[in-house]
Amino acid sequence: MTSPERTEHLVLPGVLTAEQATATVRGILAVQREDGAIPWFRGHHLDPWDHIEAAMALDAAGEHAAAERAYAWLARHQNTDGSWYAAYADGDPHDVTDHGRETNFCAYVAVGVWHHYLATGDDAFIDRMWPVVFAAVEFVLALQQPGGQIGWKREADGTPVTDALLTGSSSIHQALRCALAIAEQREEPQPDWELATGALAHAIRRHPERFLDKDRYSMDWYYPVLGGALTGPEAKARIEEGWDRFVVPDLGVRCVVPNPWVTGGESAELALALWVLGESDRALEILQSIQHLRDPESGLYWTGYVFEDRARWPEELTTWTAGSLLLAVAALGGDEATCAVFSGERLPGGLAPECCPSTP
Repeated sequence: MTSPERTEHLVLPGVLTAEQATATVRGILAVQREDGAIPWFRGHHLDPWDHIEAAMALDAAGEHAAAERAYAWLARHQNTDGSWYAAYADGDPHDVTDHGRETNFCAYVAVGVWHHYLATGDDAFIDRMWPVVFAAVEFVLALQQPGGQIGWKREADGTPVTDALLTGSSSIHQALRCALAIAEQREEPQPDWELATGALAHAIRRHPERFLDKDRYSMDWYYPVLGGALTGPEAKARIEEGWDRFVVPDLGVRCVVPNPWVTGGESAELALALWVLGESDRALEILQSIQHLRDPESGLYWTGYVFEDRARWPEELTTWTAGSLLLAVAALGGDEATCAVFSGERLPGGLAPECCPSTP
């Protein structure tokens, strides 16, 4: 059972004490089902991406057995084409509420598997999960478009949606690099994945017109940085350009402009992106600014806050919001596995497309 002694590495001034970190981890564990599923909250749905985010937070907190149960759930319920459905009622694999299959949801398993391996060094785990990761990546790359971007999803009837989302493709970029790391660890090179990763990175960096216009959403602002496609001066310039549009001082990050609504998940992810850029001080300030979303009873966090009305909305305490905050805290605190996954320093890169051999 999680105790304050086990969460001392998650202490961050103005964000979490060891006792508060323990309460947050226990809050996620309380939502996890016996079969390993982690829905948003009990009675709501599970989507694969947020399920993995919560599992990664459990690993960052040292709850490796609980995290492994979450990955076992994914392995048991993967579709034959390598995908998962977009939503399962309360994490029940037999009660699918959205039969769409979203590419960024499916790709993220590679990030979680690599994170768990780095946290545990469990070779047997990575051997068990390799077929799962392989099938998921192949499903995703079947929807890659000629311009490098990744189509959003397959509809319930199998129809491909070729429109691409910048946030989703940026998340997939990180996932492909983690998948390549897993393949490298197993000494099973995947040159086609390297080419696909390079083409995707080039599309994100140089061709915004290949993605649906969603620049009102803060995720489209910071995700190219968080997903590792944009680095260095370009990444810093992008963050500076959008700062005043999205950041509300002392409250957090807007989900969508111009709506007066800040959200915990986007705020914690921006903090992670800032940490990636080496801006830990600003990352800490963002995390401190969203402590008004913390529920002291459960240790979880409200999804968002409408500041014009001074009202929490929606009225839900989500595992993935807590998970994203714990991962940001773990990165700032130097947790080795979390730092490795999000810094990208030890992740393989893709190969530049032939049309642009000088692409970084």
